[in-house]
Amino acid sequence: MTDADDNVDRIIGEWHRERPDVDASSIGVFGRISRLQSLQRAATAHLHERHGLSIAAFDVLASLRRSGAPFRKTVGELAASSLLTSSAVTLRLDNLERDGLVRRVRTGTDRRQVHAELTEQGRARIDAIFDEHIGLEQRMAAGLTAKERSELARLLRKLSVSVRAETARNETANEST
Repeated sequence: MTDADDNVDRIIGEWHRERPDVDASSIGVFGRISRLQSLQRAATAHLHERHGLSIAAFDVLASLRRSGAPFRKTVGELAASSLLTSSAVTLRLDNLERDGLVRRVRTGTDRRQVHAELTEQGRARIDAIFDEHIGLEQRMAAGLTAKERSELARLLRKLSVSVRAETARNETANEST
């Protein structure tokens, strides 16, 4: 795709023509984020499926791997780090345990608390896939210099703050109605 093929600019231009009184430039940001997310998820899903994992399973394995030795977290910790419900994490853990990639362990004196822990096979799998995953992301970002990637990451972090603030305002407004 070249800059000339950018449909987002076309959409902004159409809105400018039809509604010159409204600044539709935010579509340049959010339209591109939406389109990029769709393309990125499709490419990532293809990579993970080649390794027999869903994106969600990859996320669980990656979260455990990032936690450091002994590569273990509770279902609640996994849910919080992935923005999934505990029941959704449990379902993924069931499948990963069946495939020998994680095991459930009880630690300490509280036998009710169960941790998911990477097995050696799970650690080897996530380490191999992670290398390919990062390689894919680097190829997708190849059109940007290192400095541009850093600046884009900084700007997206800044944008995240205002988006989260707006989301919180909406949730507060919904609770009061």
